[in-house]
Amino acid sequence: MDYFTLLEEEKIKAAYEKGEFDDLSGKGKPLKMDSMVEIPEDLRMAYRIMKNAGYMEEEKEIRKEFLTIEELIRQCHDEQERKRLEKQWSQRLIQYNQLLSKRKIKTNSSLFKRYEQKIEKRIIGSNGNS
Repeated sequence: MDYFTLLEEEKIKAAYEKGEFDDLSGKGKPLKMDSMVEIPEDLRMAYRIMKNAGYMEEEKEIRKEFLTIEELIRQCHDEQERKRLEKQWSQRLIQYNQLLSKRKIKTNSSLFKRYEQKIEKRIIGSNGNS
């Protein structure tokens, strides 16, 4: 241990012995577990800021659905099922874009651009094949 860690420990111990922690709210109650345990420590602060600003849960869920649907499309061998999945994927993209638009967030992110390009390729590809 370095000097500062030892100094901190001594100060905490002295404060505890003086009873300076006796009047804290939540004393004797279990600590709340961090919901961001799976996120690397160096990214947690940024995620907390985004979560507190309201940018996390719904967007996170939609992005997870994107990945799941993309994986299902890659593994799908039935053409009708593939079309259904692609339609579902497009609907999620629209939902994601609307969510960002409501929050006045520009959709110039690489994530959106990638999806936008895929849709464009599908539209151009289907029009070119007709």
